[in-house]
Amino acid sequence: MDSTPRSNRLHIAIFGRRNAGKSSLINALTNQEVAIVSDQPGTTTDPVFKAMEMLPLGPVVFIDTAGIDDVGDLGKLRVQRTMRVMRQTDLALLLIDPLVGCDGFEADLLAKLRERAIPTVGVIHKSDLLDPLDPRLPALREQLNVPTAVVSSITGQGIEELKQLILVHAPKDGIEPKLIGDLISPGDTVVLVIPIDMAMPKGRLILPQVQTLRDILDHDAHALVVKERELKQALERLRERPKLVVTDSQAFMKVAADVPPGVPMTGFSILFARHKGDLQTLVEGARAVDGLKPGDRVLIAEACTHHRQPDDIGKVLIPRWLRQHVGGELRFEWVSGGSFPEDLADYDLVVHCGGCMINRAEMMSRLGTVRAAGVPIVNYGVLLAKVHGVLERALEPFPLARMALEEEDW
Repeated sequence: MDSTPRSNRLHIAIFGRRNAGKSSLINALTNQEVAIVSDQPGTTTDPVFKAMEMLPLGPVVFIDTAGIDDVGDLGKLRVQRTMRVMRQTDLALLLIDPLVGCDGFEADLLAKLRERAIPTVGVIHKSDLLDPLDPRLPALREQLNVPTAVVSSITGQGIEELKQLILVHAPKDGIEPKLIGDLISPGDTVVLVIPIDMAMPKGRLILPQVQTLRDILDHDAHALVVKERELKQALERLRERPKLVVTDSQAFMKVAADVPPGVPMTGFSILFARHKGDLQTLVEGARAVDGLKPGDRVLIAEACTHHRQPDDIGKVLIPRWLRQHVGGELRFEWVSGGSFPEDLADYDLVVHCGGCMINRAEMMSRLGTVRAAGVPIVNYGVLLAKVHGVLERALEPFPLARMALEEEDW
């Protein structure tokens, strides 16, 4: 559980005013001194992430945020960072100090949470300072109008009740769709094609490859891992055809040429397009690539930061392939890590990475922002399959996505 990537954990964010006790609560929930606790307002300046195991939910990450009532120029920046946490929140805990009450700040936050359809649990904190029959308690419950626990991080009162509410109101059907497990059956053979190039971390595989391999093993299937140069020979040696071939998107053309007709083929990034986001939306974005014109503006977004290689896919290869596809120069801009612009109206296309380093809630939030701006979006794997002429084949395991590709009008 400790080694589960943060991007695969249920994200539980704690929101509230300064000094409402958010840091104390996260320490009480995790039984650790994770967050700094102080009587000084504004102690938490940046979101604090704490990964833990919470049975029977499994791996989760708690997020401690700055106060929603912070003031001043720096305070406004802290509030902005707090609001950005909503993009990756699967379940929200709204913390109330009963001695302060619940008014405009909380109502505004609740409205934003409801707008994003984020399940929310209310937490009336500092119960050790109140009589259990204090009339403020039922009044606060009524104001919140969400499932609510009354707790004290000092005495531990109500902490177990709060944990039960978290278990009950956390997303029930899993926070992410299957990666590859629903495409295979026990005993099937899946071939994973993994090029070893300058961008490959020395001595290990990248996260999408590792997660795909693990999902195959979890579903009692067999995995054969090869480099693209050995693929043809490996397929010839198999006694039975593989159920599926999955390749790094940069090797699409080579793999498509070596995989016999009738053997389904796709890419790691296409698997992640469905796992983290919405494959059909990204396929529709691929169709929009044909409408790009020289001079159009393209945003390339990566969810992580990494050392750029001379043949970096986002900085070098994708711009090159898009220029070739369009037949002229395009205006490219790049963002990485947690940065993602809210104003996208002036872009003609957004190209996003596979999203392995962010959770599904964050990716869906980004997709929603792009859709609201009326801009097409595609991810790396879908785009590369498109520009290399193999997208239809790479979508063979996904009939609904293929239908989106075949629709006549964009």
